[in-house]
Amino acid sequence: MKEPFISLCSEITRENAFTLMDWLGHKEVIRYLSDSHNISNHIEQVVNRVNLPVLTHLFNQNGRFYMAYDKHKTPVGFVRLAKSDSNYEIVVVIGDRDNWGKKLGAATIRESLKSAFFDLKAKKVIAKIHKENKRSIHAFTNSGFTFETETPHMKILSITLKQYLTLKKGGAVMPTEIYITEIDKKRLKNIIDAELKRARTPDSSIKSLEGELQKAKVVSPYQIPGDIITMNSRALLHLENEELEVSLVYPEDADWGSQKMSVLSAIGTAILGYGKGDVIDWEVPSGITKIHIKDILYQPEAAGDYHM
Repeated sequence: MKEPFISLCSEITRENAFTLMDWLGHKEVIRYLSDSHNISNHIEQVVNRVNLPVLTHLFNQNGRFYMAYDKHKTPVGFVRLAKSDSNYEIVVVIGDRDNWGKKLGAATIRESLKSAFFDLKAKKVIAKIHKENKRSIHAFTNSGFTFETETPHMKILSITLKQYLTLKKGGAVMPTEIYITEIDKKRLKNIIDAELKRARTPDSSIKSLEGELQKAKVVSPYQIPGDIITMNSRALLHLENEELEVSLVYPEDADWGSQKMSVLSAIGTAILGYGKGDVIDWEVPSGITKIHIKDILYQPEAAGDYHM
C-alpha cells in the first residue's frame, strides 16, 4: 500500500489554534494524551491573550510544534517535539477522527523524524506511550522505534540518529537489547549445561543460544513487556515473502506440524527476546534472512501464565 501523504507546517495560525481546541475537546482524541489538559489550557490562553493572525512563536517554546496536513491541504493532526538536552520527546496526535485508521499517524511520525534529525539535529527521539494505546505503539515500532523502558502505565520507545539513518538506507533497525525472564533463562541454561556435559563439541545451535543468553537483559516474569517473545509465546512472523505463525518452545515440545518451533532452531534462537515490530538479520542454513516480528499473538506472562 502506498504511504499516505502528510506534510508538516511549523506556521501556526489563529485558525489552527481553534482547530486544535476543537480536537482536544473530544474524549476519544485525548484518551491517551497525558498532558492534554495543559495543552488545551495553553492554547486557550494564547487565543484569549494575543490577537494576532499568526501564533507560531507562542507554540514553538522549548521545541517545535507542527500542524500535519493531508494531500488536500487539510489539517488532520499535530506534532510536538519537546527539547531535552540533545534529545527530543515526540507527541503525535491525529485529531481529525474521520481520518483514523488510514495510517496517517505513521506517515506523520516519519515526517516528524526528518525534522527532528535533520532540522533540529536531535541525537535521539523519545516517545512515551500509554500501554493501552496499541495503535500508537504499533505505528511507532513500525517507524523504527525500539523499546527502551516502561513505567506502570507507559512504554518508553526511542530511535537514535544512527538507527534512523540505517532505516533510511533500507537496512534493518536492530533493537539495542533483548529481554528474557529469570525463569526462562534458568531453564535454558540447564539445557545448555546438560548439552555441554554430554557433547565434547557442542552443536552450533547451543553456542548461538548461549550467546543470546549472555547479551540478554534478565527481568522478572512480572516485569517483562507484553510485546516480547518469551518461551511458549506465539508470534506472527514475516520472512522470505510469507507470513508464519509459530510458538517458541523447549526442544522436547517441538512439533513443526503444530507450528511449535524449538528454541534451538535457527529461527527459534533468533526471535527469543525480541519484540513486536523488530526486524532481525539472522543466519540460517540457506544464508542471511530478515525476520520481521509482526505481532505477538500470545505471551504466557501477559496472560498470567507465569510458570509455563
